[in-house]
Amino acid sequence: MKYQLIFERFLNPERISMPDFDVDFCYERRDEVIDYVGRKYGHDHVSQIITFGTMSARMVIRDVGRALDFPYAETDKLAKMIPNELHITIQKSLEQNKELAELYLSDETIHKLLDIAMALEGMPRQASTHACGVVITKDPVDTYVPLYMRDNTVSTQFIMTTLEELGLLKMDFLGLRTLTVINDCKKLVKNDFGIDVVFDEEMNDPKVYELWQEGNSSGIFQFESQGMTNFMKELKPDCLEDIIAGVSLYRPGPMDQIPRYIANKKDPDHAVYTHPALKPILQVTYGCMVYQEQVMQIVRDLAGYSLGRADLVRRAMGKKKLDVMAKEREIFIHGKLDDNGNVEIPGCVRNGIDEESANRIFDEMAEFAKYAFNKSHAAAYAVVSYQTAYLKAYYPAEFMAATLNSFLGNLDKVPEYIDECKRMHIEVLKPEINHSETRFTVDDGKIRFGLGSVKNVGLEATNLIVQERKEKGPFTSFTDFCERIQDKGVNKKCIESLIKAGAFDEFEQTRSTLIASFEGIVDSITDLSKKNFKGQVSMFDLGSPEEETDNSLEKLKYVFTTLKEYSDKEMLSMEKEMLGLYISGHPLEGMRAEIEEQTDINSLQARNAWEQMLANEKQDYQDGQQVKWAGIISSVKKKYTKNNKIMAFATIEDLYGSMEVILFENAYQASSGCLMEDQIVFVEGRLSLREDEKPKLVAREIRPFQAQKKTILIFDITDLTEAEKDRTRGAIKFFMGDRNNIAIQIKNGEDMMPGGAMYLTDEILQELQAELGEARVFLEEV
Repeated sequence: MKYQLIFERFLNPERISMPDFDVDFCYERRDEVIDYVGRKYGHDHVSQIITFGTMSARMVIRDVGRALDFPYAETDKLAKMIPNELHITIQKSLEQNKELAELYLSDETIHKLLDIAMALEGMPRQASTHACGVVITKDPVDTYVPLYMRDNTVSTQFIMTTLEELGLLKMDFLGLRTLTVINDCKKLVKNDFGIDVVFDEEMNDPKVYELWQEGNSSGIFQFESQGMTNFMKELKPDCLEDIIAGVSLYRPGPMDQIPRYIANKKDPDHAVYTHPALKPILQVTYGCMVYQEQVMQIVRDLAGYSLGRADLVRRAMGKKKLDVMAKEREIFIHGKLDDNGNVEIPGCVRNGIDEESANRIFDEMAEFAKYAFNKSHAAAYAVVSYQTAYLKAYYPAEFMAATLNSFLGNLDKVPEYIDECKRMHIEVLKPEINHSETRFTVDDGKIRFGLGSVKNVGLEATNLIVQERKEKGPFTSFTDFCERIQDKGVNKKCIESLIKAGAFDEFEQTRSTLIASFEGIVDSITDLSKKNFKGQVSMFDLGSPEEETDNSLEKLKYVFTTLKEYSDKEMLSMEKEMLGLYISGHPLEGMRAEIEEQTDINSLQARNAWEQMLANEKQDYQDGQQVKWAGIISSVKKKYTKNNKIMAFATIEDLYGSMEVILFENAYQASSGCLMEDQIVFVEGRLSLREDEKPKLVAREIRPFQAQKKTILIFDITDLTEAEKDRTRGAIKFFMGDRNNIAIQIKNGEDMMPGGAMYLTDEILQELQAELGEARVFLEEV
């Protein structure tokens, strides 16, 4: 009631079609819901739904081009001439794009390709199971529709819309990652603080809204994209209504209303209403039509419609049913009489609204309704968004740990959130055998990496290790660990991975020593276990009590090959191999400033540009734009083309994630000398943004990255008299101004002090050296 959500938008007596049942669940437990429904109503009464991937305009051009052996670059160029619009067709594109139409008429090959593509456009491309749709029937499903089996999953052979036409009840059971994050975070808070999280019912906590106002929206549901972050920073939301509006407005169509919404929020008196009767309905959105429910309210309050009929009008406007709209316009303005001449619907004019205003209001609704968003849906999402923001504001470490848990294995998102942790001053600790749980946890305000995240370890082994530690206490040494888990299915590969990840760093041995020794130690334990099992005891196992007290038994059993510790670079490389990212440091961290100075893009900015393209937003970077980038090579794959030319695909990682870099023959030949794993490189090339694949770089050149040396101007005033110092100061001052282009350092004996900056050319340098002496004024690289 508080947010004016209308039940009739969901279900009413005048609605003919079945409503949509969209229910979000924790994504880890969605299958439990489907199993429950099967048990509740009978497995033969429940089925998932088939869906057909159809050939869209761009896709069918690429498919036909591939089948006709058309050059990929030409096909791709042709496909990109199709406007990035919803429901666009090739025919519409020919009408809109003159360049495409000219190619179609002038080039026989392209004419043939597009003709075949138009014949195939819209046809099914492949069958799959609907991501969330489930149908529940009164009688067994196969009495209504034929069924289809794939990968042990039963689906209907009819698609969703056909099932609705048959009158069957369809529900969407969606797995929502954010609900899992919220649930995990609440468990972590309970574990760390012993309290149950209770969200404020009014949802008006200023501390929570500060996150949006300051642009700290990483991890906040629905508000992570750069465009949405910028929108919220400008809007400065301070109530849930603003969050609901944000969810609704930030999409193609309604985005045009964003500047007006922001301006009217800052100055509500600036809002303009077509008629005063609209103010009670649109005041909550500062004069902008944002929601489908507002259309229904306008039709009900101004013209006297029932909410059921108002929903029918809203649907007709949204689907542009012109004949229905023409009929409803007349009723909206002048009303409707029943067969007995009684007023059934008063209409605007009878309710005191002039005909001109009524017509304008109807036009505004008709234009807006095709983009209008369901407020009930937006409100539900806004509540989830608020809850994530609340957890981030009050329990930041627990929230970020839960978020990281939800993206385990995602090598793009995990580094992004690790970087967010650094920005929030939350330290992320590497795994430790006596402190880490299976998943990410919080340890004294710091996030501890989970053992289950280590490559080759696996959840089963991790759970056994954690259980052993909880039941019998912490592991006292590496050999104690090996003894206690030797019969628990933890193999050598698992132990090696834990060593490389740094899980045993708390013990006295170095990683290099453990790597060289662990196999012999594990074999010793296994051999001893076998002997004990057979009742065999060697003479070495029969020591005196003094020897046992002296721990000499352990010295006899275990031999460590003591080695010098690995270099920092080698240790970081092992962490990356085992954890998928760098934890205790990053090879690029010390070069961050130099990289930012020499490059003009990073992997996060490339991903943002790709997401902006998919959302049809203004892009910070364009497809085909020449860029400069730097990172560390994590893998290289070489390949030969059909023409027997060599090319390579390199995965390169920077501080924010990774990107694939493609090197065709010329670039490969020029760069092959530095295409090695763990090599830090500088990449120049073309940004590739395509809707069907993640952003890539097509390299023109790759070379080893080198920090650029900086040139400074040194003035040596050692042992100068005060008069000579004054003369030097005067010379420096003379060449200082708006065009300063070089930093100055003042040398006095062994001391160096910053001296500001000045404008310098070769001629000025010669002049200064002639005046003060070459030994007193000189350039130096630092």
